[in-house]
Amino acid sequence: MITLQDLHPAKGSTHKAKRLGQGIGSGTGKTSGKGHKGDKARTGGGVKPGFEGGQMPLTRRTPKRGFNNARFAKVFQPVNLKTLESKFDAGAEVDVEAMFNARVIRKKNIPVKILADGELSKALKIKAGAFSAGAVKKIEAAGGTHEVV
Repeated sequence: MITLQDLHPAKGSTHKAKRLGQGIGSGTGKTSGKGHKGDKARTGGGVKPGFEGGQMPLTRRTPKRGFNNARFAKVFQPVNLKTLESKFDAGAEVDVEAMFNARVIRKKNIPVKILADGELSKALKIKAGAFSAGAVKKIEAAGGTHEVV
């Protein structure tokens, strides 16, 4: 039987950390293997990703064209019907507060979109920011109601 005190790493799988800056005789003293001066010898030294030595970087050299919806896109928290099926009883009123308390969603301030993945056998009164067309059909087929808030 193995107990906690018998657990140890496999032989040869662990190495001692190299102790830098421990005197000239150690072989890794003085500059600690970093050479002499310069940005790479400093704490936190080095250049940021994409830096090209002062030359205008590729991302800034290339022209930017077209439209990007990222600034205007409406962001929703997706919730599937199968999740509501498992978390709520028949006849329950399912709104953002109820979903948050049931840990279906993480944030109250981001609107919720109900999606059609899974089956719904209970009649639920669902209030959300948006519904997919398939979700609306399944909710009404189960005898429930939906309301966009």
